[in-house]
Amino acid sequence: MKWLTIEYIKTHSRIDYDCEDSLLELYADSAEETILDLTRRTYEELKEMGGGQIPAKLYHAGLMLVDNSYQNRTPSSTQQLYNIPYGFDMLVKNYMKLSD
Repeated sequence: MKWLTIEYIKTHSRIDYDCEDSLLELYADSAEETILDLTRRTYEELKEMGGGQIPAKLYHAGLMLVDNSYQNRTPSSTQQLYNIPYGFDMLVKNYMKLSD
């Protein structure tokens, strides 16, 4: 995890126990990689855009992805299928590189 912290993840997701920290860390790594892939930018580029830290919108988007992964561990079932959380696109959109 480069920018998401276990403390913020647990606060965001209202988790009070430590037994699934390694799972949350896996989800956080995946969320960060997803944001880097979607924006087509490096970690350093995103930090520069945020004045030395990851922009709050991208931090928020990462927390949303982690929580979505945690709450919906099985992507397909007979229940409703869950997509990326509403609002995620709006948080990430302005940081996407449109061309190389």
